[in-house]
Amino acid sequence: MIDKFSWIAVSPEIILLVAICVIAMVDLGVKSASRTATYVLSLATLGLLAISLVHAAGAGTVYGFDRMVVSDPMGNWLKCFATLATAVTLVYGRPYAQVRGMLGSTAAKDGVGGEFFTLALFSLLGMYVMIDGNHLLVIYLGLELLTLSSYALVALRRDNAQATEAAMKYFVLGALASGFLLYGLSMIYGATGSLELSAIFKAVSTGNLEHQLLIFGLVFIVAGLAFKLGVVPFHMWVPDVYHGAPTAITLMIGGAPKLAAFAIVIRLLVEGLLPLALDWQQMLMLLSIASLVVGNLAAIAQTNLKRMLAFSTIAQMGFVLLGLMSGVVDKNVAGAANAYSASMFYIITYVLTTLATFGVMLALTREGFESEEINDLAGLNQRSPLYAGILATCLFSLAGIPPLVGFYAKLSVLQALITTGAPVLIGVAIFAVVMSLVGAFYYLRVVKVMYFDNPTQTAAITPAKDVSVMLGLNAALLFVLGLLPSGLMDLCLGAITAMLKN
Repeated sequence: MIDKFSWIAVSPEIILLVAICVIAMVDLGVKSASRTATYVLSLATLGLLAISLVHAAGAGTVYGFDRMVVSDPMGNWLKCFATLATAVTLVYGRPYAQVRGMLGSTAAKDGVGGEFFTLALFSLLGMYVMIDGNHLLVIYLGLELLTLSSYALVALRRDNAQATEAAMKYFVLGALASGFLLYGLSMIYGATGSLELSAIFKAVSTGNLEHQLLIFGLVFIVAGLAFKLGVVPFHMWVPDVYHGAPTAITLMIGGAPKLAAFAIVIRLLVEGLLPLALDWQQMLMLLSIASLVVGNLAAIAQTNLKRMLAFSTIAQMGFVLLGLMSGVVDKNVAGAANAYSASMFYIITYVLTTLATFGVMLALTREGFESEEINDLAGLNQRSPLYAGILATCLFSLAGIPPLVGFYAKLSVLQALITTGAPVLIGVAIFAVVMSLVGAFYYLRVVKVMYFDNPTQTAAITPAKDVSVMLGLNAALLFVLGLLPSGLMDLCLGAITAMLKN
């Protein structure tokens, strides 16, 4: 018999699944080209879920279904932020999708409609399951639900050759990465005899297992996780998919899913395999250094803004790994909470900045014009000082310039490295600062184009009111969290501390 705690642990997933079914049924009767009813129902669902998750985050840790799922503060906060990021993505993406026939308008040739909303919600459901997983199969189930929904979203414009090509690349490489991860999980199961994370932790802690088998499994797991984060050398899909996918879908796969990817890194490597931290931290160090080098240097050569942001993402994820690799020093876990909370803070603020960055790009698009080349932003300040200011704010934050939140995010990660006192990690921190200076070049280049080049576009910029309001709030948060970061930092620290205690 399933106890009440099991239902409590998965109540957000149940609510979301029921809502998706209702929205899909309602959408069958929607005739509007803008899918207003579907849009409003989707946002209402996401708003209610976000409120319920805030309440759940303060209710402590609950295990369900024989400890296969866990509802804890870290998971609930990450689900809450993923829910809000999905809602913001729908607000920014709906006008773009409507103009391009992705919402079933009369101009569409392939009859798509509410799939834009339902697939987005299904991908969010996959994130929920990933974040809640306390069992290897549950985590993998959530991962596959997210990735299959993402493949379909990238290919949603079936009459667009570029989007179809991007979907095929994403599918082939994603299937390969899923195979790596599944193979690694099977080896961990073979070594420990359990699929449940706490049991795996206890088995590995004994030190009586076949170490070589554990390390082989760990290598495949890290490879699969590296693909989901998009770090070098498993980054091949990121530039092509970011570039080829419709811009609204690029935001959908480059925003909220990063939070879920961070969650499964924590679940698998920290909650399940922390006794092997000295092994997987070395792997993360190599991945982070390579990502900082390749991401920043390759971004300099880009003329397409989406490809530039793709390589920027690779470098930003390298920074996230810096925090994850500094939690355990000489088997001392005293700094783990500080290090992992710094990475959590970084990933949340990165997603917030990414939302605003792509939100401006989507606001600048119009029928037949994508506004994805850097030169398309020439003279933007003369056409719209507001949107030029918002995009400049985002780019300054990504570059880590104070007083924006990106500066504090980088500072917190670097602080986690330096406070370890380990010479190698201090050296990595210095290297990361140098790479950040290199990265500032390509961000500032875009600002220079917006403010000092002559305009190449003269069309009026007339985004929807909900988009304008959301962009204003989004940009304001970058300043507020940069000036007052302690609230979010304390939230992340409390969530990670509660996770480590469990």
